[in-house]
Amino acid sequence: MQSQSVVVETGGPVARITLDRPERRNALSLELMAELTAALLAVGDDPDARVVVVQGSGPAFSAGHDLSEMVDNPDEGFYRALFGACVELMQTIHSLPLPVIARVHGVATAAGCQLVAACDLAVASDGSGFATPGVNIGLFCSTPMVPISRAIGRKRALEMLLTGEMIDAATAADWGLVNRVVPLDRLDEEVDALAALIAGASRAVVAIGKRAFYAQEATGEDSAYDVTAPVMVANAMLPDAQEGMRAFLEKRPPPGPNPSFWRHFLAVGASF
Repeated sequence: MQSQSVVVETGGPVARITLDRPERRNALSLELMAELTAALLAVGDDPDARVVVVQGSGPAFSAGHDLSEMVDNPDEGFYRALFGACVELMQTIHSLPLPVIARVHGVATAAGCQLVAACDLAVASDGSGFATPGVNIGLFCSTPMVPISRAIGRKRALEMLLTGEMIDAATAADWGLVNRVVPLDRLDEEVDALAALIAGASRAVVAIGKRAFYAQEATGEDSAYDVTAPVMVANAMLPDAQEGMRAFLEKRPPPGPNPSFWRHFLAVGASF
């Protein structure tokens, strides 16, 4: 099954959902997030499916929200819909009866990093990088902090959030953001092996266990999103955020940025 921005492969115990906007580094537009949520729900209803793998096409897993649809947009209703769709996507992953594995290559930044953290498991290539760089363009990663802080803890999450610096795959594994790191040429093999191991268990038992895990682990998650989603709406409409996103799209530094952030991101071509 293929929609505008997502490709879904089913027909066996392991379903694969591919973010398919390679020319935009699989940026999480409002449309893509809605399609990804719908795809996850559809796979969750597939009686043959046991595991879901979420992956990105092209050079990156996901570079976060699509800033091109956010810049110069004064409509508060749009931002409410955008960040509401993001919250719905992340919560759908946790409520899905199937384990969701992120297959990560390239960069996973901002909401893309949030997506990795929200997935139940994650396997990354050794060349992957992870960051929450919103602070450097005036748009603090408030909603990404919810699953990221739960995955790696307060001190490490705040370091990522306050500096915007990229961490490498080995650090991400050490901090608990991903489960394991392998060379890129072994990434599919490792993901397939992990998925097959899980797929051998009872679907009903896994569903019960996953539901119980999140019930006991993060009872305050809904409240956390209630706090952070409105913050993202208000932040996205600030002049500093608009100028920061505009500069990012134009591949130029905004006034007073973190120099190392811009040197790295413009060098690797991580702009949209």
